[in-house]
Amino acid sequence: MSSASTPSKAPSLLKMSINPPSPVPVLAIDGPTASGKGTIAQRVAQALGFHYLDSGALYRLTALAATRAGLNLDDASAVQPVAVALEVHFSHDGHILLAGQDVTEAIRTEAAGQGASRVAVHPPVRAALLELQRNFRQPPGLVADGRDMGTVVFPDAPLKVFLTASAESRAQRRYKQLIEKGIPANLSTLLQDLLERDARDQSRATAPLVPAEGAFVLDSTHLDIQQTVGQVLEQWAARR
Repeated sequence: MSSASTPSKAPSLLKMSINPPSPVPVLAIDGPTASGKGTIAQRVAQALGFHYLDSGALYRLTALAATRAGLNLDDASAVQPVAVALEVHFSHDGHILLAGQDVTEAIRTEAAGQGASRVAVHPPVRAALLELQRNFRQPPGLVADGRDMGTVVFPDAPLKVFLTASAESRAQRRYKQLIEKGIPANLSTLLQDLLERDARDQSRATAPLVPAEGAFVLDSTHLDIQQTVGQVLEQWAARR
């Protein structure tokens, strides 16, 4: 009698023939301030039909909520409860709501960016936002941008991109963005602020800004948006 006809063998054969379901794929894009990772991530998500996570917005929202509550952003014990109770909604039209209030423009100011960098150094704040970020992992897939997407939040991402550019190029891009929005800006001040944020992000004890192991490092200093998106999509296709 063959082993296949033996009842006791059937369960093990069945288990061997069924593969576990694949996790929802994630494309992680990390990089320093003003590297363009948000714009690139959004366009890649649109091209793939994936969801999009702007993790930096969560830190900006935390800083904004803490500031409005009159808290010291350098006090981890004061800011952590704010991160835990964060009520955020990302609408399909690109607007971001904090406790039901539209704060889309409020969190894109330089002050909000500085605040985000200050609260992001606190391990309790990062821990509080970790589960919230992972909850964005929904079918058919997710493109997530930030500073620790590939190293901490989604270490199993099939593709990890570290998007960078020269500090001067990044400062010029940010300057152009602000001027186009009618916001006064000084290029030298922006460059100094950017360098300070780079130093703070790279030297923090928890989840410092570094390329993830096996990441595709992409320098976009001399690339336009379309070229950068194209290279990321090529890397995704090669890995899939």
